[in-house]
Amino acid sequence: MGSFGRDEVFTKVEGPIIVGGGPSGIAVAACLKHDGIPSLVLERNDCIASLWQHKAYDCVKLHIPKELCELPLLGYPKSYPKYPTKSQFISYITSYADHFGIKPLFNQTVESAGFEVERGVWRVKTQDGCYESRWLVVASGENAEPLVPKIPGSEVFEGTLVHASEYKNGDEFRGKRVVVIGCGNSGMEISLDLCNHDSIPFMVVRNSVHVVPRDMFGFSTFGLAMTLIKWLPIKLVDKVILSITNYILGDTEKFGLRRPKTGPLEMKMTTGRSPVLDVGTLSKVKTGNIKVVEQGVREITKNGVVFMDGQELECDCIVLATGYKSNVTSWLKGSDFFTDDGMPKTSFPNNWKCENGLYTAGFTRRGILGVACDAVKVANDIANQWWGMSQVLP
Repeated sequence: MGSFGRDEVFTKVEGPIIVGGGPSGIAVAACLKHDGIPSLVLERNDCIASLWQHKAYDCVKLHIPKELCELPLLGYPKSYPKYPTKSQFISYITSYADHFGIKPLFNQTVESAGFEVERGVWRVKTQDGCYESRWLVVASGENAEPLVPKIPGSEVFEGTLVHASEYKNGDEFRGKRVVVIGCGNSGMEISLDLCNHDSIPFMVVRNSVHVVPRDMFGFSTFGLAMTLIKWLPIKLVDKVILSITNYILGDTEKFGLRRPKTGPLEMKMTTGRSPVLDVGTLSKVKTGNIKVVEQGVREITKNGVVFMDGQELECDCIVLATGYKSNVTSWLKGSDFFTDDGMPKTSFPNNWKCENGLYTAGFTRRGILGVACDAVKVANDIANQWWGMSQVLP
């Protein structure tokens, strides 16, 4: 149970309380609204999809075709390209919320949420108010907080050090030597953007990584993989995808990008770690315009970085493309449904429902496709209870 004062007055919410106004929370609220069920969406920032609006770099696009990234009940405009841009996605989700009349309470940070057993309700407290409902939907997401590693010496660096969430574009980095720590999709794309803005990027690749083309012979790699997996074992699909990848991209290990022993799909399914969908970065790596460093960073100095093997590299800027993390455990009290990392203990597709009216949405490690799947399941389950109750009431 959360820590609430005896004199606090809780506002009763007829439908569920949804924590988070990103795609997950908005999609759940829309599906509920479609079923005639109200909800209360609490969002800590000043807009919906704040990760996209405030923390995404300018050049980002959806990595998967729009048909596979639609929220329930309303698709993208036909005029949108195969891979919508940042501004197009923001326009889409804004229009989506308007279409369904979803109006979150903004600037409301959830301080605590807990289940009151005696009354069978969830009590949620923000800095401005207290609310209670039979249902609580955790939609704060896998990417609620920037994941900033503790690297010795960070405080003495005299250049610019930013997390990827603060990076917008390469304009301010023109002509500068930039160390990008991280080689996931963000690290790869930021390195490419820096290169396109006449910077000198050094991309730190500490671990092995799968780099695959975004498209194969005119078809999206993701879409092709999802089609093949309906008919073939996952290990065989991985072999097919990697064979085509080697034909299109060549041997990436020659350029410092070692492949994991586990295939890209199997790795995604078992660990949640996504392959990198190449949008042009590899060609810049091949020409040497993006330099790959196969070492982790041991420490940061006032002039640059020191790698694990003791080599030093002077630079003007450091970008931490080190990802994000969940923050659920900081405010959800008394539930053992989540791990210490703030992810559901049960894996997809059984990670969306807990006990006592607790649900999650957007914790599938499957992007917007997983968000849509969760939203439909959560809304349907709550709708069955909602309309079931209405039939037994006098």
